[in-house]
Amino acid sequence: MSDGLLWREGQAGVVRLPSGRLVRGRGLRRPPDPAAPDPTYGVYLLGGQPQATAWESRWIRWPDFRLPADREAARAILGEAWERAADGRVEIACGGGRGRTGTALACLAVLDGVPAGRAVDYVRAHYHRRAVETPWQRRYVRRFR
Repeated sequence: MSDGLLWREGQAGVVRLPSGRLVRGRGLRRPPDPAAPDPTYGVYLLGGQPQATAWESRWIRWPDFRLPADREAARAILGEAWERAADGRVEIACGGGRGRTGTALACLAVLDGVPAGRAVDYVRAHYHRRAVETPWQRRYVRRFR
């Protein structure tokens, strides 16, 4: 791992997964910390196509308070984000940064070895206490493999 390409623990929204991978969650309605570096890869969870970014990014069609429109595509994109977090600055973001972002971060925690039944609690403890907002988002994480 090249530390120059990773987030720093303690930066706003940065979550350390059990493997040591660092991922940043963020709400797009708030600007990022101007002192923080840009992501090297972003995953944007929105009902409509996101704005273009200067870094490589993927879009998961995911309406607010709902689940991904294409769950197989979401699984593949989140798997790629988890892999890229080993040596890059991965950002996961939705409008508010809690429900969809928290759900996706919990899925990354599952990919990282956190038991699916404990992944929501993990993200609430390490990212935001109100992450993963709806019962169906919690169920999605419990069933995520």
